[in-house]
Amino acid sequence: MSFRDLRNFTEMMRALGYPRLISMENFHAPNFMLVAEVLLWLVKRYEPQTDIPPDVETEQDRVFFIKAVAQFMATKAHIKLNTKKLYQADGYAVKELLKVTSVLYGAMNTKGVERTDVSEEDSSKFKFDLGSKIADLKAARQLASEITSKGASLYDLLGKEVELREARTESIARPLEINEAEKMMKIAIDCVLEQVQKTKDMLNNVALDEANLEAKIEKRKLELERSQKRLQTLQSVRPAFMDEYEKIEEQLQKQYSSYLEKFRNLTYLEQLLDDHRRTEQEMFEEAANMLRLMQNRLKEEEQHLLKSGNNDDSDADIQEDEGSDSEVEEGQIMKQRMATEALVQGRTGTRIVGTMQGGDTEEEEESGDSEIDLDDDEDEEEEEDVEDDSMEISPSKSNHRAKKPEPLEESDNDF
Repeated sequence: MSFRDLRNFTEMMRALGYPRLISMENFHAPNFMLVAEVLLWLVKRYEPQTDIPPDVETEQDRVFFIKAVAQFMATKAHIKLNTKKLYQADGYAVKELLKVTSVLYGAMNTKGVERTDVSEEDSSKFKFDLGSKIADLKAARQLASEITSKGASLYDLLGKEVELREARTESIARPLEINEAEKMMKIAIDCVLEQVQKTKDMLNNVALDEANLEAKIEKRKLELERSQKRLQTLQSVRPAFMDEYEKIEEQLQKQYSSYLEKFRNLTYLEQLLDDHRRTEQEMFEEAANMLRLMQNRLKEEEQHLLKSGNNDDSDADIQEDEGSDSEVEEGQIMKQRMATEALVQGRTGTRIVGTMQGGDTEEEEESGDSEIDLDDDEDEEEEEDVEDDSMEISPSKSNHRAKKPEPLEESDNDF
Protein backbone atom coordinates (compact mmCIF):
# COMPACT_ATOMS: atom_id res chain seq x y z
CA MET A 1 0.00 0.00 0.00
CA SER A 2 1.23 3.47 -0.81
CA PHE A 3 0.02 6.96 -0.18
CA ARG A 4 -0.33 7.53 -3.93
CA ASP A 5 -2.70 4.55 -4.30
CA LEU A 6 -4.89 5.77 -1.44
CA ARG A 7 -4.99 9.28 -2.86
CA ASN A 8 -5.87 8.06 -6.36
CA PHE A 9 -8.55 5.72 -5.01
CA THR A 10 -10.25 8.43 -2.97
CA GLU A 11 -10.11 10.94 -5.84
CA MET A 12 -11.53 8.42 -8.32
CA MET A 13 -14.36 7.43 -5.98
CA ARG A 14 -15.21 11.08 -5.44
CA ALA A 15 -15.19 11.65 -9.23
CA LEU A 16 -17.38 8.58 -9.83
CA GLY A 17 -19.95 9.94 -7.38
CA TYR A 18 -19.60 7.68 -4.38
CA PRO A 19 -22.01 9.06 -1.74
CA ARG A 20 -19.81 8.48 1.27
CA LEU A 21 -16.62 10.40 1.99
CA ILE A 22 -13.67 8.00 2.08
CA SER A 23 -10.70 9.03 4.18
CA MET A 24 -7.14 7.80 3.84
CA GLU A 25 -7.20 6.60 7.46
CA ASN A 26 -10.08 4.16 6.87
CA PHE A 27 -7.72 1.45 5.59
CA HIS A 28 -5.01 1.56 8.24
CA ALA A 29 -6.95 -1.15 10.08
CA PRO A 30 -9.08 -3.94 8.50
CA ASN A 31 -12.54 -2.59 7.59
CA PHE A 32 -14.46 -5.32 5.75
CA MET A 33 -17.78 -3.49 5.92
CA LEU A 34 -16.40 -0.53 4.00
CA VAL A 35 -14.70 -2.79 1.42
CA ALA A 36 -17.93 -4.79 0.92
CA GLU A 37 -19.94 -1.59 0.53
CA VAL A 38 -17.46 -0.20 -2.03
CA LEU A 39 -17.39 -3.48 -3.98
CA LEU A 40 -21.16 -3.69 -4.12
CA TRP A 41 -21.42 -0.08 -5.27
CA LEU A 42 -18.81 -0.61 -7.98
CA VAL A 43 -20.59 -3.76 -9.24
CA LYS A 44 -23.92 -1.91 -9.33
CA ARG A 45 -22.22 0.97 -11.12
CA TYR A 46 -20.74 -1.41 -13.69
CA GLU A 47 -24.01 -3.36 -14.24
CA PRO A 48 -27.12 -2.26 -12.33
CA GLN A 49 -29.03 -5.54 -13.00
CA THR A 50 -26.50 -7.66 -11.14
CA ASP A 51 -27.87 -9.74 -8.27
CA ILE A 52 -25.18 -10.25 -5.62
CA PRO A 53 -26.24 -11.00 -2.01
CA PRO A 54 -25.14 -8.15 0.28
CA ASP A 55 -25.03 -10.32 3.45
CA VAL A 56 -21.55 -10.16 5.05
CA GLU A 57 -22.31 -10.84 8.69
CA THR A 58 -20.92 -14.36 8.93
CA GLU A 59 -17.63 -15.69 7.70
CA GLN A 60 -19.23 -17.90 5.05
CA ASP A 61 -21.31 -15.00 3.74
CA ARG A 62 -18.17 -12.88 3.41
CA VAL A 63 -16.33 -15.62 1.49
CA PHE A 64 -19.32 -16.15 -0.81
CA PHE A 65 -19.60 -12.38 -1.38
CA ILE A 66 -15.92 -12.01 -2.27
CA LYS A 67 -16.06 -14.99 -4.66
CA ALA A 68 -19.18 -13.69 -6.37
CA VAL A 69 -17.66 -10.25 -6.90
CA ALA A 70 -14.38 -11.68 -8.22
CA GLN A 71 -16.23 -14.05 -10.59
CA PHE A 72 -18.42 -11.23 -11.87
CA MET A 73 -15.44 -8.97 -12.57
CA ALA A 74 -13.54 -11.78 -14.26
CA THR A 75 -16.44 -12.72 -16.57
CA LYS A 76 -17.92 -9.30 -17.31
CA ALA A 77 -15.05 -6.83 -17.04
CA HIS A 78 -12.08 -9.22 -17.60
CA ILE A 79 -10.49 -7.94 -14.40
CA LYS A 80 -8.63 -10.44 -12.23
CA LEU A 81 -8.96 -9.69 -8.53
CA ASN A 82 -7.00 -11.21 -5.65
CA THR A 83 -9.62 -12.57 -3.25
CA LYS A 84 -7.16 -12.95 -0.34
CA LYS A 85 -6.24 -9.27 -0.43
CA LEU A 86 -9.88 -8.28 -0.75
CA TYR A 87 -10.75 -10.43 2.27
CA GLN A 88 -8.02 -8.73 4.33
CA ALA A 89 -9.86 -5.39 3.87
CA ASP A 90 -6.80 -3.27 4.60
CA GLY A 91 -4.39 -1.23 2.53
CA TYR A 92 -3.63 -4.17 0.23
CA ALA A 93 -7.31 -4.35 -0.71
CA VAL A 94 -7.04 -0.77 -2.04
CA LYS A 95 -4.83 -1.95 -4.93
CA GLU A 96 -7.49 -4.48 -5.96
CA LEU A 97 -10.25 -1.90 -5.66
CA LEU A 98 -8.14 0.52 -7.69
CA LYS A 99 -8.26 -1.88 -10.66
CA VAL A 100 -12.04 -1.59 -10.91
CA THR A 101 -12.21 2.12 -10.15
CA SER A 102 -9.54 2.94 -12.76
CA VAL A 103 -11.60 1.14 -15.44
CA LEU A 104 -14.78 3.01 -14.51
CA TYR A 105 -12.91 6.32 -14.24
CA GLY A 106 -11.33 5.85 -17.69
CA ALA A 107 -14.71 5.02 -19.17
CA MET A 108 -16.18 8.16 -17.67
CA ASN A 109 -13.39 10.30 -19.11
CA THR A 110 -13.70 8.77 -22.56
CA LYS A 111 -17.44 9.28 -22.45
CA GLY A 112 -16.92 12.95 -21.61
CA VAL A 113 -14.48 13.31 -24.50
CA GLU A 114 -16.95 11.63 -26.83
CA ARG A 115 -19.66 14.03 -25.71
CA THR A 116 -17.45 17.00 -26.45
CA ASP A 117 -16.60 15.47 -29.83
CA VAL A 118 -20.27 14.95 -30.58
CA SER A 119 -21.05 18.54 -29.64
CA GLU A 120 -18.24 19.75 -31.86
CA GLU A 121 -19.51 17.58 -34.71
CA ASP A 122 -23.01 18.97 -34.22
CA SER A 123 -21.70 22.50 -34.28
CA SER A 124 -19.55 21.90 -37.34
CA LYS A 125 -21.83 19.62 -39.36
CA PHE A 126 -22.76 22.54 -41.56
CA LYS A 127 -19.07 23.25 -42.17
CA PHE A 128 -18.44 20.08 -44.13
CA ASP A 129 -15.28 20.29 -46.19
CA LEU A 130 -15.46 18.11 -49.27
CA GLY A 131 -11.76 18.54 -50.03
CA SER A 132 -10.74 16.58 -46.91
CA LYS A 133 -12.97 13.63 -47.88
CA ILE A 134 -11.71 13.14 -51.43
CA ALA A 135 -9.17 10.50 -50.37
CA ASP A 136 -11.84 8.61 -48.42
CA LEU A 137 -14.14 8.80 -51.42
CA LYS A 138 -11.47 7.32 -53.71
CA ALA A 139 -10.78 4.52 -51.21
CA ALA A 140 -14.51 3.77 -50.95
CA ARG A 141 -14.84 3.57 -54.74
CA GLN A 142 -11.85 1.22 -54.95
CA LEU A 143 -13.29 -1.03 -52.22
CA ALA A 144 -16.66 -1.08 -53.96
CA SER A 145 -15.06 -2.17 -57.23
CA GLU A 146 -13.07 -4.88 -55.41
CA ILE A 147 -16.21 -6.11 -53.66
CA THR A 148 -18.07 -6.42 -56.93
CA SER A 149 -15.17 -8.28 -58.59
CA LYS A 150 -14.74 -10.62 -55.63
CA GLY A 151 -18.48 -11.25 -55.52
CA ALA A 152 -18.52 -12.12 -59.22
CA SER A 153 -15.60 -14.54 -58.85
CA LEU A 154 -17.23 -16.11 -55.77
CA TYR A 155 -20.48 -16.52 -57.71
CA ASP A 156 -18.62 -18.30 -60.51
CA LEU A 157 -16.86 -20.62 -58.08
CA LEU A 158 -20.12 -21.44 -56.32
CA GLY A 159 -21.61 -22.28 -59.69
CA LYS A 160 -18.84 -24.84 -60.19
CA GLU A 161 -19.38 -26.34 -56.76
CA VAL A 162 -21.58 -29.19 -58.10
CA GLU A 163 -18.87 -30.50 -60.39
CA LEU A 164 -16.13 -29.91 -57.87
CA ARG A 165 -18.11 -31.73 -55.17
CA GLU A 166 -18.31 -34.86 -57.31
CA ALA A 167 -14.59 -34.76 -58.09
CA ARG A 168 -13.79 -34.23 -54.42
CA THR A 169 -15.93 -37.15 -53.31
CA GLU A 170 -14.38 -39.38 -55.96
CA SER A 171 -10.86 -38.49 -54.87
CA ILE A 172 -11.74 -39.06 -51.26
CA ALA A 173 -13.44 -42.42 -51.99
CA ARG A 174 -10.58 -43.62 -54.16
CA PRO A 175 -8.24 -45.97 -52.24
CA LEU A 176 -4.72 -44.76 -51.66
CA GLU A 177 -2.03 -46.68 -53.60
CA ILE A 178 1.06 -47.42 -51.58
CA ASN A 179 3.44 -47.45 -54.53
CA GLU A 180 2.41 -44.02 -55.70
CA ALA A 181 2.58 -42.69 -52.16
CA GLU A 182 6.04 -44.20 -51.73
CA LYS A 183 7.13 -42.72 -55.03
CA MET A 184 5.88 -39.26 -54.10
CA MET A 185 7.55 -39.49 -50.71
CA LYS A 186 10.85 -40.42 -52.35
CA ILE A 187 10.54 -37.48 -54.70
CA ALA A 188 9.85 -35.18 -51.76
CA ILE A 189 12.79 -36.63 -49.85
CA ASP A 190 15.10 -36.12 -52.83
CA CYS A 191 13.99 -32.49 -53.11
CA VAL A 192 14.63 -31.94 -49.43
CA LEU A 193 18.06 -33.57 -49.72
CA GLU A 194 18.93 -31.36 -52.67
CA GLN A 195 17.93 -28.27 -50.71
CA VAL A 196 20.03 -29.45 -47.76
CA GLN A 197 23.02 -30.00 -50.04
CA LYS A 198 22.55 -26.53 -51.50
CA THR A 199 22.45 -24.99 -48.05
CA LYS A 200 25.61 -26.92 -47.07
CA ASP A 201 27.38 -25.71 -50.19
CA MET A 202 26.28 -22.17 -49.40
CA LEU A 203 27.62 -22.54 -45.87
CA ASN A 204 30.94 -23.79 -47.22
CA ASN A 205 31.05 -20.89 -49.63
CA VAL A 206 30.29 -18.55 -46.77
CA ALA A 207 33.22 -19.98 -44.86
CA LEU A 208 35.48 -19.50 -47.88
CA ASP A 209 34.20 -15.97 -48.37
CA GLU A 210 34.78 -15.29 -44.70
CA ALA A 211 38.38 -16.47 -44.99
CA ASN A 212 38.92 -14.32 -48.08
CA LEU A 213 37.43 -11.31 -46.35
CA GLU A 214 39.61 -11.83 -43.29
CA ALA A 215 42.71 -12.04 -45.54
CA LYS A 216 41.68 -8.80 -47.28
CA ILE A 217 41.10 -7.13 -43.92
CA GLU A 218 44.55 -8.13 -42.72
CA LYS A 219 46.07 -6.85 -45.94
CA ARG A 220 44.27 -3.52 -45.56
CA LYS A 221 45.42 -3.27 -41.96
CA LEU A 222 49.04 -3.75 -43.01
CA GLU A 223 48.66 -1.10 -45.72
CA LEU A 224 47.12 1.26 -43.19
CA GLU A 225 49.99 0.75 -40.77
CA ARG A 226 52.56 1.39 -43.51
CA SER A 227 50.71 4.52 -44.57
CA GLN A 228 50.61 5.79 -40.98
CA LYS A 229 54.33 5.19 -40.55
CA ARG A 230 55.06 6.99 -43.81
CA LEU A 231 52.89 9.88 -42.71
CA GLN A 232 54.75 10.14 -39.41
CA THR A 233 58.11 10.15 -41.20
CA LEU A 234 56.90 12.85 -43.61
CA GLN A 235 55.63 14.95 -40.72
CA SER A 236 58.89 14.61 -38.82
CA VAL A 237 61.11 15.49 -41.82
CA ARG A 238 61.40 19.21 -42.58
CA PRO A 239 61.01 19.98 -46.31
CA ALA A 240 63.94 21.52 -48.20
CA PHE A 241 61.92 24.45 -49.47
CA MET A 242 60.60 25.43 -46.02
CA ASP A 243 63.40 27.97 -45.35
CA GLU A 244 62.84 29.67 -48.68
CA TYR A 245 59.11 29.65 -48.04
CA GLU A 246 59.55 31.39 -44.68
CA LYS A 247 61.85 34.02 -46.22
CA ILE A 248 59.37 34.70 -49.02
CA GLU A 249 56.58 34.92 -46.46
CA GLU A 250 58.51 37.55 -44.46
CA GLN A 251 59.21 39.54 -47.64
CA LEU A 252 55.55 39.34 -48.54
CA GLN A 253 54.60 40.67 -45.11
CA LYS A 254 57.00 43.61 -45.54
CA GLN A 255 55.70 44.33 -49.03
CA TYR A 256 52.17 44.24 -47.75
CA SER A 257 52.95 46.69 -44.94
CA SER A 258 54.67 49.06 -47.41
CA TYR A 259 51.73 48.72 -49.75
CA LEU A 260 49.34 49.67 -46.97
CA GLU A 261 51.45 52.72 -46.06
CA LYS A 262 51.66 53.91 -49.67
CA PHE A 263 47.97 53.37 -50.17
CA ARG A 264 47.17 55.49 -47.11
CA ASN A 265 49.52 58.23 -48.31
CA LEU A 266 48.00 58.15 -51.77
CA THR A 267 44.49 58.50 -50.43
CA TYR A 268 45.57 61.38 -48.20
CA LEU A 269 47.24 63.19 -51.12
CA GLU A 270 44.18 62.67 -53.29
CA GLN A 271 42.05 64.20 -50.58
CA LEU A 272 44.40 67.20 -50.34
CA LEU A 273 44.31 67.60 -54.14
CA ASP A 274 40.53 67.59 -54.12
CA ASP A 275 40.46 70.23 -51.39
CA HIS A 276 42.96 72.40 -53.32
CA ARG A 277 40.90 72.14 -56.50
CA ARG A 278 37.77 73.03 -54.61
CA THR A 279 39.38 76.15 -53.11
CA GLU A 280 40.72 77.20 -56.55
CA GLN A 281 37.26 76.81 -58.04
CA GLU A 282 35.76 78.93 -55.27
CA MET A 283 38.44 81.62 -55.77
CA PHE A 284 37.82 81.61 -59.53
CA GLU A 285 34.10 82.06 -58.98
CA GLU A 286 34.72 84.93 -56.56
CA ALA A 287 37.07 86.64 -59.08
CA ALA A 288 34.48 86.24 -61.83
CA ASN A 289 31.83 87.80 -59.60
CA MET A 290 34.14 90.72 -58.76
CA LEU A 291 34.89 91.32 -62.43
CA ARG A 292 31.19 91.29 -63.23
CA LEU A 293 30.50 93.83 -60.49
CA MET A 294 33.35 96.08 -61.69
CA GLN A 295 32.03 95.91 -65.26
CA ASN A 296 28.53 96.90 -64.12
CA ARG A 297 29.93 99.77 -62.03
CA LEU A 298 32.01 101.11 -64.95
CA LYS A 299 28.99 100.96 -67.26
CA GLU A 300 26.97 103.00 -64.75
CA GLU A 301 29.76 105.59 -64.49
CA GLU A 302 29.98 105.87 -68.29
CA GLN A 303 26.22 106.40 -68.55
CA HIS A 304 26.41 109.05 -65.82
CA LEU A 305 29.27 110.84 -67.59
CA LEU A 306 27.46 110.71 -70.92
CA LYS A 307 24.38 112.28 -69.36
CA SER A 308 26.45 115.09 -67.73
CA GLY A 309 28.29 115.66 -71.05
CA ASN A 310 25.01 116.01 -72.93
CA ASN A 311 23.81 118.65 -70.47
CA ASP A 312 27.04 120.67 -70.82
CA ASP A 313 26.83 120.51 -74.65
CA SER A 314 23.26 121.80 -74.57
CA ASP A 315 24.34 124.86 -72.52
CA ALA A 316 27.19 125.63 -74.98
CA ASP A 317 24.83 125.46 -77.98
CA ILE A 318 22.47 127.93 -76.34
CA GLN A 319 25.29 130.43 -75.93
CA GLU A 320 26.26 130.07 -79.66
CA ASP A 321 22.62 130.70 -80.78
CA GLU A 322 22.59 133.99 -78.88
CA GLY A 323 25.52 135.17 -81.03
CA SER A 324 27.78 136.20 -78.24
CA ASP A 325 30.80 138.20 -79.50
CA SER A 326 32.84 137.42 -76.44
CA GLU A 327 35.89 135.47 -77.46
CA VAL A 328 36.53 134.50 -73.88
CA GLU A 329 33.18 132.76 -73.61
CA GLU A 330 33.70 130.95 -76.94
CA GLY A 331 37.12 129.82 -75.79
CA GLN A 332 35.67 128.58 -72.55
CA ILE A 333 32.92 126.69 -74.36
CA MET A 334 35.37 125.03 -76.73
CA LYS A 335 37.63 124.25 -73.84
CA GLN A 336 34.69 122.70 -71.95
CA ARG A 337 33.63 120.62 -74.95
CA MET A 338 37.13 119.37 -75.57
CA ALA A 339 37.50 118.55 -71.90
CA THR A 340 34.26 116.56 -71.79
CA GLU A 341 35.10 114.71 -74.97
CA ALA A 342 38.56 113.91 -73.66
CA LEU A 343 37.06 112.81 -70.38
CA VAL A 344 34.52 110.54 -72.08
CA GLN A 345 37.13 109.12 -74.39
CA GLY A 346 39.50 108.59 -71.50
CA ARG A 347 36.76 106.78 -69.52
CA THR A 348 35.69 104.67 -72.44
CA GLY A 349 39.22 104.05 -73.66
CA THR A 350 40.64 102.69 -70.47
CA ARG A 351 40.36 98.94 -70.69
CA ILE A 352 41.57 96.36 -68.24
CA VAL A 353 43.28 93.60 -70.15
CA GLY A 354 44.50 90.46 -68.49
CA THR A 355 44.48 86.67 -68.51
CA MET A 356 43.75 83.92 -66.00
CA GLN A 357 47.40 82.85 -66.15
CA GLY A 358 49.83 84.02 -63.52
CA GLY A 359 53.56 84.41 -63.64
CA ASP A 360 53.94 88.19 -64.36
CA THR A 361 57.18 89.78 -63.29
CA GLU A 362 57.46 92.58 -60.82
CA GLU A 363 58.56 95.10 -63.49
CA GLU A 364 55.43 94.46 -65.55
CA GLU A 365 53.23 94.89 -62.48
CA GLU A 366 54.97 98.20 -61.60
CA SER A 367 54.66 99.51 -65.18
CA GLY A 368 50.95 98.59 -65.25
CA ASP A 369 50.36 100.35 -61.93
CA SER A 370 52.14 103.49 -63.16
CA GLU A 371 49.97 103.62 -66.32
CA ILE A 372 46.79 103.29 -64.30
CA ASP A 373 47.96 106.08 -61.96
CA LEU A 374 48.71 108.42 -64.90
CA ASP A 375 45.28 107.84 -66.41
CA ASP A 376 43.63 108.55 -63.06
CA ASP A 377 45.57 111.85 -62.69
CA GLU A 378 44.58 113.00 -66.18
CA ASP A 379 40.95 112.21 -65.49
CA GLU A 380 40.98 114.19 -62.25
CA GLU A 381 42.52 117.24 -63.96
CA GLU A 382 39.94 117.14 -66.75
CA GLU A 383 37.07 116.86 -64.26
CA GLU A 384 38.39 119.96 -62.42
CA ASP A 385 38.56 121.95 -65.70
CA VAL A 386 34.99 120.95 -66.54
CA GLU A 387 33.78 122.07 -63.14
CA ASP A 388 35.53 125.47 -63.52
CA ASP A 389 34.05 126.01 -66.96
CA SER A 390 30.57 125.03 -65.82
CA MET A 391 30.77 127.61 -63.05
CA GLU A 392 31.55 130.41 -65.54
CA ILE A 393 28.55 129.66 -67.83
CA SER A 394 25.65 132.13 -67.41
CA PRO A 395 22.39 130.50 -66.38
CA SER A 396 20.23 133.37 -67.73
CA LYS A 397 20.52 132.20 -71.37
CA SER A 398 19.08 128.72 -70.93
CA ASN A 399 15.73 129.50 -72.62
CA HIS A 400 17.13 129.31 -76.17
CA ARG A 401 17.11 126.24 -78.30
CA ALA A 402 20.15 123.98 -78.15
CA LYS A 403 21.58 121.95 -80.90
CA LYS A 404 21.60 118.21 -80.47
CA PRO A 405 25.09 116.90 -79.74
CA GLU A 406 26.59 114.26 -81.96
CA PRO A 407 25.98 110.80 -80.48
CA LEU A 408 29.00 109.16 -78.99
CA GLU A 409 29.84 105.61 -79.82
CA GLU A 410 29.24 103.33 -76.88
CA SER A 411 31.04 100.06 -76.88
CA ASP A 412 29.57 97.23 -74.83
CA ASN A 413 32.45 94.91 -75.69
CA ASP A 414 35.08 96.69 -73.61
CA PHE A 415 35.49 93.68 -71.35
